[in-house]
Amino acid sequence: MKAGRGAALLAAVAASALALAGCGGGDAESDPNVLRLWHYESPDSAMGVAWNAAIKEFEKTHPGVKVEFEEKGFEQIQKTASMVLNSDDAPDIMEYNKGNATAGALSKQGLLTDMTAEVAERGWDKLIDPNVAVTAKYDDKGVMGGEKWFGVPNYAEYVMVYYNKELFEEHGVEVPTTMAEFTEALDAFVAKGVTPLTNAGAEYMAHQFVYQHALARADRTWIDSLQRYTGPVDFTDPAWTHGATTFKEWVGKGYVDKNTVGQKAEEAGVAFMKGEYPMMFSGSWWFGRVNAESKFDWGTFVWPEAKFTLGSSGNLWVVPESSENKELAYDFINITLQKHIQNQLGNAGGIPIAADPGAITDEKSKRLIADFNELAEGGKLAYYPDWPVAGFYDALVAQTQQIMNGEDPKEALSTLQTAYEDGLPE
Repeated sequence: MKAGRGAALLAAVAASALALAGCGGGDAESDPNVLRLWHYESPDSAMGVAWNAAIKEFEKTHPGVKVEFEEKGFEQIQKTASMVLNSDDAPDIMEYNKGNATAGALSKQGLLTDMTAEVAERGWDKLIDPNVAVTAKYDDKGVMGGEKWFGVPNYAEYVMVYYNKELFEEHGVEVPTTMAEFTEALDAFVAKGVTPLTNAGAEYMAHQFVYQHALARADRTWIDSLQRYTGPVDFTDPAWTHGATTFKEWVGKGYVDKNTVGQKAEEAGVAFMKGEYPMMFSGSWWFGRVNAESKFDWGTFVWPEAKFTLGSSGNLWVVPESSENKELAYDFINITLQKHIQNQLGNAGGIPIAADPGAITDEKSKRLIADFNELAEGGKLAYYPDWPVAGFYDALVAQTQQIMNGEDPKEALSTLQTAYEDGLPE
């Protein structure tokens, strides 16, 4: 990076951080009767619906205390959190992404509250399955799977295939249950002049294709080495090579439109919900919106024959170390874990971690939750490729775009190797 460009980028990030903090009014004085809460879920998402209900209950059970909620953007918080949380303008509680490069990095910097004692006292550790809790707990180096709780999830998530039943029927395509059938379905749509899969090269969707293909050649040791530094990581190994070369082949075959290289995830999701694509490979975080906004009959299925797939706990409730209203923050987290809120989250299209299974009445939601439970209980959750080290998300986006633009996957993987090694904790 050239010095001038680097300075400009730092200035832009700093300005963005100040703007993010300034949204709250820039008041450094903490009000004991106000709980400042930030999250980035849309109001009609399952989490948005459930958390709005939790806010109402919190205010009802805490007379005189008001929740001051501000909706932020995922990318906004992702890029500026360390600056904001190191200022007087940090909220009392916020949603933050899990993983070494995000929650882990902030915990290592001392910006997040260690909630281990609170988790035990309130019994949250009894509600959260150990496989789900991995992403909430970090060690002194900020690596997930540690002993200290720096965040608390109240939902889970995974990546699946959403499909438009009407387009499948219109083009005479069967819903696949094996990879061979999946490839046949992709070819059938292409033969009809239809691009099968929506995509976003400028954000996470594209590199999640690469990772899912890589997982076909991976095992648990490979995943833990990448995510938790338990062994050597080689981006020229058979798994990563298969992932990158297969994705390039998919772009070349027209399964994914190469012109989506600069497209954002929001645009890709909206295009699917408008009925422009038969399928979308993305996360359960879209489920509520797809249900609310799609005008066609649709369904979901897990990536065929997947030994592993992308998934984990949901994002975390974290409490900034600078918060002066920590007890209020803990009370709010506790409400989001109560069964009636968890049930509401499940019926709105989320994956609750402490719901009453019999209270989930929506059929699509039942399928969503059942598929997740099967993945979790089978040890098939492989987390996300951008988690391991700080800055790796941007590296993955850039190198996946290079692959879409025709670059040799070996070059992209070599660059990822350098980015990964440069980001490893000391």
